[in-house]
Amino acid sequence: MPDRRPRRWLARLTLLLVAFAAWPAQAAVTITFWSRDFGNSFPHAFFMLRGTPDAGGVPVDAAYGFTARSLTPAILFGNVAGRVERPKPGYMAGSHVRFSRTLTDAQYGAIVALIRAWDERTGDATYNLNKRNCVTFVREAARRSGLTLVEFPKLMKKPSGYLRAVIAAQPQAVTVIEQTGREYLATLPPIDGVVPVEAPVSTPGKRD
Repeated sequence: MPDRRPRRWLARLTLLLVAFAAWPAQAAVTITFWSRDFGNSFPHAFFMLRGTPDAGGVPVDAAYGFTARSLTPAILFGNVAGRVERPKPGYMAGSHVRFSRTLTDAQYGAIVALIRAWDERTGDATYNLNKRNCVTFVREAARRSGLTLVEFPKLMKKPSGYLRAVIAAQPQAVTVIEQTGREYLATLPPIDGVVPVEAPVSTPGKRD
């Protein structure tokens, strides 16, 4: 009588593989890095957090940047008041998405802590055009996302140039996107995401 054990083992393995394939993919938060160099406001860099932490819970969907509270000649001479703010959807549509990273929960938590640390209500919101601007804010987010090559001193006032340098230095560590914000946003499935840190919604460089 033929031994049917190999067949049974193969059938069980097949069922296991099918069940594994049907299992929902592990959730994660993705950070995307954006820039804008031209238009009706000054150059700017910001990032977006979107997805669900691996540990579960509600999904998040919010973008953050750091800017001076007011555009006056004072920003040319030293420290001024700054703030973390969330760019309006129209501003995002007119910007460019450069690259993304998938975050661990620890990395996501570190970036949320960064937002709070630079927020005017919970941390130090000092803005300095040469030392503590939108690009330095994004640089620290990139570092906390797990990237190691983030220091490009000559590009700290050039948002797109800075983000492209980050890509060029470690292409294997990022997912290159290089799309307009309008194109990228159109590809995103709808999610009922929350804002992990409340911040004003505004157009960077303008006060409504």
